[in-house]
Amino acid sequence: MVKMRIVFIGTSDFAVPSLNSLLAAGCEVCAVFTQPDKPAGRGQKLQMSPVKRCALEYCLRVFQPEKIRSEENRAIFETLGPDFIVVAAYGQILPAWLLGSARIAPVNVHGSLLPRYRGAAPVTWAILNGESITGVTTMLMDQNLDTGAILLKREVLLNQIITGGELSEKLALVGAELLLPTLEGLRDHTIVPLPQNACEASWAPKITKDIARISWNKTAWEIHNLVRGLNPSPVATTEHKGQNLRIFRTLPVTASTAESAPGKFLGLTECGMHIQCGQGTVLEVIEVQMPGKQRISGRAFAAGIRIKPNQSLFSLP
Repeated sequence: MVKMRIVFIGTSDFAVPSLNSLLAAGCEVCAVFTQPDKPAGRGQKLQMSPVKRCALEYCLRVFQPEKIRSEENRAIFETLGPDFIVVAAYGQILPAWLLGSARIAPVNVHGSLLPRYRGAAPVTWAILNGESITGVTTMLMDQNLDTGAILLKREVLLNQIITGGELSEKLALVGAELLLPTLEGLRDHTIVPLPQNACEASWAPKITKDIARISWNKTAWEIHNLVRGLNPSPVATTEHKGQNLRIFRTLPVTASTAESAPGKFLGLTECGMHIQCGQGTVLEVIEVQMPGKQRISGRAFAAGIRIKPNQSLFSLP
């Protein structure tokens, strides 16, 4: 098999299995581009991206430009002369000159069934919207956001408790499995790119703090999908006595109640607490965390603040 020369561009954990799959297949990864190291954690120490950690383990050449579209990077790509540019969860828009530097094609691994969920957070939005099916698409890249022709797709079924982190891990492995057949198919002219139907497109914008704030007026299922979609990051939050309570695990209750004020505490469960939500629905809150504290069960939290049934617990945003 002719060895393929590849520039890999990625940042997050989602991209790591794809990089590993290329290396395991014997591809020549001549360079890796990833986001600059960023401060994180309580000490705000600089942390390298998961892709950089992986690349350094294999002694690969790593570049971390602040802006990859800067002209100073053009000469680097021209010198590298890759057959393919492979992009997975990088975090910046790539210029036309960069995409054009691939001898065969620039290819993206995207965590949705395109044209659905174009954008920065496809995995999260699939859960937020309560989807039962999502998947991974490999596509040719163009200058627009996730609009390139589709190469390969694979569906993944979702259950109603999978978290954003768990789904991302699952889709990352699927993407890695699709990547090598995609590159070989393009090289051997056995894949026919399929243009996307723009009429079927939907969007998955970046997650903001406003989106992460729980509105107890919504139904238990809507809040549950928000909680699991934002676990492990950035985590859904609600206000309790002026502090942000982070909520990690929940479960909608099948029985409904006579509608009362959303955000009220209804009682303890074996592991959590029941909270009134919109339209008479009820949510069991199972795992929470106050600022600077460890995660605890919803039951332990409610018991610790000695709240009584039908008292208001959470503020509405």
